[in-house]
Amino acid sequence: MEPQLATTKRKQPPTSTERPSKRRPSQAIEDMDSNKPHLNGGINDSANESPNGYNSLAEEDEDEEMGGLVHAAATADTAEWQATIETVVRNVVSIHFCQTCAFDTDSATSSEATGFVVDAERGYILTNRHVVGAGPFWGYCIFDNHEECDVYAVYRDPVHDFGILRFDPKKIKYIQLAALELRPDLAKVGAEIRVVGNDAGEKLSILSGVISRLDRNAPEYGEGYSDFNTNYIQAAAAASGGSSGSPVVNIDGFAIALQAGGRADGAATDYFLPLDRPSRALKLIQEGKHVDRGTIQTQWVLKAFDECRRLGLNPEWEKKVREKFPKETGMLVAEVILPKGPAHEKLEEGDVLVQVNGELLTQFVRLDDVLDSSVSGKVRLLVQRGGADVEVELDVGDLHAITPDRFVSVAGAAFHDLSYQQARLYAVSLKDAGVYCCEASGSFRFEGSESGWLVQSVDNKPTPDLDTFIEIMQKIEDRKRVVVTYKHLRDMHTLNTSIMLVDRHWHKTMRLAVRNDETGLWDFSDLAKGLPSIEPVPRKASFVTMEKHPQDIIRSFVRISASMPLRLDGFPKARKIGFGLVIDAEKGLVIVSRAIVPYDMCDISVTIADSIIVDGKVVFMHPLQAYAIIQYDPSLVQAPVKSAKLATRPIKQGEETIFFGFNQNLRPVLAKTAVTDITTVAIPASASMPRYRAVNLDAITVDTSLSGQCGSGVLVTEDGTVQALWLTYLGERGHSGKDVEYHLGFATPALLPVLNEVKSGGKPNLRILNLETQTIQNSQARIMGVSESWIERVEHEDPERHQLFMVRKIDAGNVGGLQEGDIILTLNDRLITRVSDLDIMYTNTSLSALVVRKQQEVALEVPTVPTSELETDRAVLFCGAVLHRPHHAVRQQISKVHSDIYVSARMRGSPAYQYGLAPTNFILAVNAVPTPDLESFVRETNKIADNTYFRLKVMTFDNVPWVATMKKNEHYFPTVEFIKDAEVREGWKTKKYEDGVVATGEGEIPEGGEADAGVDGEVDGEAGA
Repeated sequence: MEPQLATTKRKQPPTSTERPSKRRPSQAIEDMDSNKPHLNGGINDSANESPNGYNSLAEEDEDEEMGGLVHAAATADTAEWQATIETVVRNVVSIHFCQTCAFDTDSATSSEATGFVVDAERGYILTNRHVVGAGPFWGYCIFDNHEECDVYAVYRDPVHDFGILRFDPKKIKYIQLAALELRPDLAKVGAEIRVVGNDAGEKLSILSGVISRLDRNAPEYGEGYSDFNTNYIQAAAAASGGSSGSPVVNIDGFAIALQAGGRADGAATDYFLPLDRPSRALKLIQEGKHVDRGTIQTQWVLKAFDECRRLGLNPEWEKKVREKFPKETGMLVAEVILPKGPAHEKLEEGDVLVQVNGELLTQFVRLDDVLDSSVSGKVRLLVQRGGADVEVELDVGDLHAITPDRFVSVAGAAFHDLSYQQARLYAVSLKDAGVYCCEASGSFRFEGSESGWLVQSVDNKPTPDLDTFIEIMQKIEDRKRVVVTYKHLRDMHTLNTSIMLVDRHWHKTMRLAVRNDETGLWDFSDLAKGLPSIEPVPRKASFVTMEKHPQDIIRSFVRISASMPLRLDGFPKARKIGFGLVIDAEKGLVIVSRAIVPYDMCDISVTIADSIIVDGKVVFMHPLQAYAIIQYDPSLVQAPVKSAKLATRPIKQGEETIFFGFNQNLRPVLAKTAVTDITTVAIPASASMPRYRAVNLDAITVDTSLSGQCGSGVLVTEDGTVQALWLTYLGERGHSGKDVEYHLGFATPALLPVLNEVKSGGKPNLRILNLETQTIQNSQARIMGVSESWIERVEHEDPERHQLFMVRKIDAGNVGGLQEGDIILTLNDRLITRVSDLDIMYTNTSLSALVVRKQQEVALEVPTVPTSELETDRAVLFCGAVLHRPHHAVRQQISKVHSDIYVSARMRGSPAYQYGLAPTNFILAVNAVPTPDLESFVRETNKIADNTYFRLKVMTFDNVPWVATMKKNEHYFPTVEFIKDAEVREGWKTKKYEDGVVATGEGEIPEGGEADAGVDGEVDGEAGA
């Protein structure tokens, strides 16, 4: 009964990402959720405490048999064991489930596990609590004969690792249902056992073992859910992922324990939950009674007698205990006592429990019995503290009352009261602790972690509990900026303070979700619509003064913050902050990198002089050169904002200049420097998830270390003339899982035609050659067939750039015109030696091109394409997948666009995640009906009834066709359509579909839908859109 080391692991099944992938392979080892390890089921993914079952593809395919489950025994069994196993396997089911949103200790996930029938008549299945989860559950089970049936959660224990699912026995037609009898009394040391389960998520396996201990403390799994206040059974069985919920049976076919966890260091040791409390709960549920669970908010652990003596157990009590329980080797000791709980200031850590209500007690089972039968009553405890008897009387609380069964969705995030699970782990009081943010997204997207936050106040009003929080949030207007204070459970010493923009326009309705154990679903109800925003008023401000900086250039910079409510175009972040350069102060026009404002479905905040915050909107987005132009209302700004003076002459290599930028701390920095190089660069494409990047780019580099530290800035002369923008360019994702960003200069003369049109009130509709080029030197050009006369002309007309351009990649859909490998000599009779020479394409519907193709000069008429067709203007959220037309980056990286329905992202815990519909897939047909575009796709999917299967014909990015079968779930993942509409303030209108028709009111983005995405665009999702 020694303290347990952190070497335990959950018998967590493989997630859907462990199945053979239907997405394009990545060149990098990338985490599915931005830059942090994935927490599966809330279990800490560390070296010692990690969910197992994460097998390689080779391991998954091993021993796989089509057409039936494999019954793999660890050893050759006797005829008696074989007969027992044949009976048992008919009652064991494989559970495929989704925890549809983050809740309490659990993150949203899709996974597999095991359960077994314990009541065939009523359809009850026993499995683990970490499978059923604390929050919304959606799943189905598969019997040994491959019959399938939906399952619903009817009970999850607040503390112990067991839960009960319900299925409809009438749906099972081809197998004789039976139930395993629970016999906790038969679990004895030395008993030979078999673990019958969905081992590794791929096959039903039978693993043998022998019970070695009955008195192990419950294993700790880290920061997620952990069982406590119970003993565990230890045996050597070496079960792996997917075996959670497996029955542990004896030779007579009785279930004597429940598989739960094991060691993470490879040792063949497994931990089983005793069935005393599951048996009691099942009996009460069968009788239609409530399962009472009592608590004094104290965690106890088993400690051996020698340790109890060191804590103060006197010889007299030890003698009495040993005489009463001769087989016992230890006693219960108080480990954690919650502040402000029933035992606070009455019990102390280290107290040795001797008697409860006058009865000697050394076992968890008996303590549970007493507490569960005393809810709302009192118990008397006698403890030994330092050798002295201390007797206390404690109120027994309701364990269900301190286990959340509801949550509220508002402003893109989700909240509930702090749970006993979390409070116990961190020894935090449940009273007035603050409201727990289980989905830290949307307006409440706090830096550092997606969960574990306790919101202490909103808008300077305390939020001690959920009801108070609801009352406060109902009164806050849309787009209002309020002060939020919050703590993290891991650091309750630090009070964090942030200013937050309240989003009640993308997430218009505050919703309440309440668990319904009768139906097994969570019922959603609308609490309040968002209050309309308050009209902003003009405000005054002045800029800081800086000595020795060129002509008040700081007055031409504003800070830009962009929040993206929905994951589009493969962009990996939900919020970006940087700086923009004011190009027209009178009209409020600002130029900014597209790495900060990637697309126009976003909320933009513009901060002027570190004082005035106003909203911004997108005016123009350049398709190739990585900048966007946004606009704010200048009438709201009473500050000396200055329009930047842009150079009309290109900056030259070797020219001295002043670098002015903003570092990682958003502080202005400057240094005198010189241009080291101006060269055509290629920003690497993201291999795993195509997203916007600049192409055909002449980039400037300078001789100062500040250039690598600053993502926003300018190169400027002493008189304040801006020679180049310093921009952030989003590149590939590295092996560390982080997105690579490049900081490069972009000469201002190339901006002027577009800027002048925007300043005059126009909206440029540029046309482009849909291709990517690379430079070749004259030596290469000569070998590839360029004549000496052309080489001489290049050297004569451009003495600084002895180069030509070769077509490196043609965008998908390019018909006729240029081909890959062509060397471009002239466009409209103009020699092309610089990227700026290609600007001729912007205003011409076609170009006369002279190229060298296969050693021959060829004259062509090359069409250009309008860039208005390249931006995403419609998106559909279907079964948790974000669908839209293949954006420009996809067309740049693929040779053929298979359809106009591209999977850009998917939400964890959704049908899309569970059934393997992966980002970068294309959808070609629904139930064999071709769906070439989103309109036809919405039409066909609206014909599908809720909770029924359908087929999708899918093509991967790498041209591999496959068929996905999925089950529709409108309760947690309704279909929502987003359509660009300039008449709406947000620029997009939404509509939601219910039962195949447009529902009343407007659709909304589900909470967590904007979360950072990783290799395959997964995002955390919130149920009940």
